[in-house]
Amino acid sequence: MKIPPDLLPEGFRDRLPPQAEVAARVSRAMIDVLTSYGYARVAPAIAEFESALAERSGGAARNQHLRFTDPVSGHTLALRGDITVQVGRIATTRMQESPRPLRLCYHGQVLRLKAKQLRPERELTQLGAELIGNDSVAAACEIVGVAIDALEAAGVKDITIDFTLPDLVERLAEKALPLAPDKIDAVRSELDMKDAGGLSVLGADAYLPLLAATGPFDAAVEKLRAIDAGGALASRIQALESIAATVAGRANVTLDPTERHGFEYQSWFGFTIFAKGYSAALGRGGTYYIDRADGPSEAATGFSLYPDPLIDLAEESNVQRLFLPLGTDAATGAKLRSEGWVTVAALDENDSAAVLGCTHIWINGQAVTV
Repeated sequence: MKIPPDLLPEGFRDRLPPQAEVAARVSRAMIDVLTSYGYARVAPAIAEFESALAERSGGAARNQHLRFTDPVSGHTLALRGDITVQVGRIATTRMQESPRPLRLCYHGQVLRLKAKQLRPERELTQLGAELIGNDSVAAACEIVGVAIDALEAAGVKDITIDFTLPDLVERLAEKALPLAPDKIDAVRSELDMKDAGGLSVLGADAYLPLLAATGPFDAAVEKLRAIDAGGALASRIQALESIAATVAGRANVTLDPTERHGFEYQSWFGFTIFAKGYSAALGRGGTYYIDRADGPSEAATGFSLYPDPLIDLAEESNVQRLFLPLGTDAATGAKLRSEGWVTVAALDENDSAAVLGCTHIWINGQAVTV
């Protein structure tokens, strides 16, 4: 069966005018915010050696990469499914001598083998910032604030930030609410699924109050504070309150301390970003560690945003297109473009302002509305 020339694989699409222009404008606005905070842009390769990429991504991600054999090296390569791990590679290898904290940002396409229910696309735009060498409360405050600023620059309103504590179970299991090592993963899973019955079956009733410590931040954090954990949560709660205070009035803050989906590799703090009008999360971030081949792991804090839904719902910009009749000299066109006009020059007598989608026409030294 011959494949129609305009048919693309499932989960892929072309962006045509003016949507492609909207995509560039939205992404540019967000990147400009990141660079204004001192995050230098990097552009990692779209493909890497599969073995190295899988090792940095975690073994579970190995089957999530599209792999192929490189005809030049003979090695198996993989198309990236996440740019964050590539930024970590760059930071700990080619930029390992750069002063810390190292602020890097990025923007590019990533490929997923399978689409998610709320995200049918397999080719996604990923944009983000990584603060490498610091995972303090101050770093977390900066990262959350930058993420909000970037979304606001793209026109997003009614933002909600959902906080989580990825290492919560491990921290409590050490002493406050002891657990056998072989039960930790199971308890984390039951908490993530909000399964009270499953926790009871595991003999982890002491963890049940965590299920109630969810919802609007102020109320949820008080429920978390009320859990008798021998002070094990005091520093975490104080940190969450400090971060929440920096975004007060700018975003709604909620808390789900046992959320683990998407935070498998985060350390003490994680967050997910939602906004009114968008069905899926717009991004997530938090603190984590980057493995180094030449020494101990390096702390980092960052976020990734997926702006494709923003592009789909963004309004088209009101571009003023000026038609230049046949014979208009090049100097005139150059001057008009320097003044901010988008010019469309006639190539023969059959071209017209109306057919070429122009809003104005150059007549007798003036831009006249069509």
